[in-house]
This record gives sequence, structure tokens and C-alpha cells, in this order.
Amino acid sequence: MILEPVPPYRPSHFHVKFAIAPWERRACAALRRQVFCTEQGIFADDDCDAIDVHAIPICALSTLGADADAVVGTVRIHEMVERPGEWWGSRLAVAKPFRSAAALGTGLIQVAVSSAHARGCTRFLAHVQERNVPLFQALHWASLDAVDLHGRPHHLMQADLAAYPPMHDPEHGLVTFRKAA
Repeated sequence: MILEPVPPYRPSHFHVKFAIAPWERRACAALRRQVFCTEQGIFADDDCDAIDVHAIPICALSTLGADADAVVGTVRIHEMVERPGEWWGSRLAVAKPFRSAAALGTGLIQVAVSSAHARGCTRFLAHVQERNVPLFQALHWASLDAVDLHGRPHHLMQADLAAYPPMHDPEHGLVTFRKAA
């Protein structure tokens, strides 16, 4: 009898929501370190900064059955204290095995902008790595300027808030589905 290798488990859907539980927040921080420090080498040991003190972390959870299994994506949002109504998103990260699931990035961006919109956002901005600009443009973002951050090409981008209706319950978030291969 010849046994074929068993492919790794891939969840069919992901839950994208505010990271509320302590384990979710810790896993978001660990994923950011993995992506921005270990993989990309943008930061030496840790990517945490002063924004983390008041930012709202958002997580994409893989599921096993109906239960949350692991944080496989994250982004943070915050309102500019000196410019009420202006919100920023930053540190969008997806775990390497899940980057082909475009629904993850899309879901994280949707919850980020829509939840800020519900909290009075009148302008939502982000510095987006150049290779991710096409995804953001497809999601109704406009490039305002090309900039260099941390030695990498980025674009200052702005979301079209009309494409992101307010989400009043981001603690529950939304469910995204992985397209079948």
C-alpha cells in the first residue's frame, strides 16, 4: 500500500475582529515581530512604538471547527490625538502560510477602516509598502505620495470612506472565506 502525503490543514474561513483577549494581543505582537523584524528586517528586535499605547489591534483568526485556533493576520488602528477624525492604520501583517488568502488582507483592511468610520473617522490614512499598493487600490484607496520609510519604498494612501460603511460591532467583526484552490 502506498500512502500519499496528507496536505496541511487549511481553514476555510477566518474571523477578523478587534483583538480583545490577552492571548490575541500577544499573538498579534508576536506575528508583527515575525514579519517586520525576522522576515523583513525592518526593525532589530521589536517593532513596538509609542503608537501601541493607544492603538487598537485587530486580528484575523484561523478556525478549527468553530473555534479560534491562531492569529494569522493583524493590523492596528489609531486616531491622531492632535487631528480628531483622522485615523491611521499600520503594521498590517499576515503569517507567511496564509498570504495567498487575499481575503485576510482584505478583511483586516475592511474591519480597520469600517470600525474607525463608526468612531467618527473623516479621513483614514496608511503608509503602504509599494508591493501592496495594487491591493489597496483595488480596495478603493488612492495613493497621495510616494515616500521612503525604514529604507523601503512606501505610498501614503487614503481610503475612500464611502466604500467602508461604519462597523459598529468590531469586537465581533466579520468572517472571510478562503477561495478554493
